[in-house]
Amino acid sequence: MSKHRFFVWLEAQIVPDTRLVAFRREDDTFAGVLHSKLHELWSLRFGGRHGVGNDPEYLHTATFETFPFPEGLTPDIPAAAYAGGPRAQAIAAAAARLNELRENWLNPADLVVRKAEVVPGYPDRLLPRDEAAARLLKGRTLTNLYNARPAWLANAHAALDAAVAGAYGWGEEWRAGMSDDAVLARLFALNQARAGVGG
Repeated sequence: MSKHRFFVWLEAQIVPDTRLVAFRREDDTFAGVLHSKLHELWSLRFGGRHGVGNDPEYLHTATFETFPFPEGLTPDIPAAAYAGGPRAQAIAAAAARLNELRENWLNPADLVVRKAEVVPGYPDRLLPRDEAAARLLKGRTLTNLYNARPAWLANAHAALDAAVAGAYGWGEEWRAGMSDDAVLARLFALNQARAGVGG
């Protein structure tokens, strides 16, 4: 369980275990919607709680499977079918930028060297340049980054959130300052409409 929920790209060779939730997708649009505040609000509202601290738990059955993605960008549609659309492209660009910024912070070029993996098909290894770099890199975790939440990270998330809200057609309201309750109410109404409830 974690105070923060972040989604990261994994190599195909990784086998998820225990509480790790893996999605078999490769597109930045999908990743961007999951990274958005809209999905975070949904997952916090409908996810589980765990442990002594009653920490939020991401339950894919209660959060991902019930989350109403923007129309035309739902996970049952192949990414290639929507990749050329402006809504998908805006989300993908913001998500790719967020990922790039995070990766640059986690593994900066002045602290890390890339070594080719000896086994074909596996990604390069990222190794500390020296012992001093190794010490610094130990503190470079996503948890520490999100606890500090520097301005560049907050700005990257804000750009992504705006792109996702725009994909729902809520861009103007989002920029005016939609409340969390208003976002959840609209997402719940979409969920119910797609389930055919109250039609």
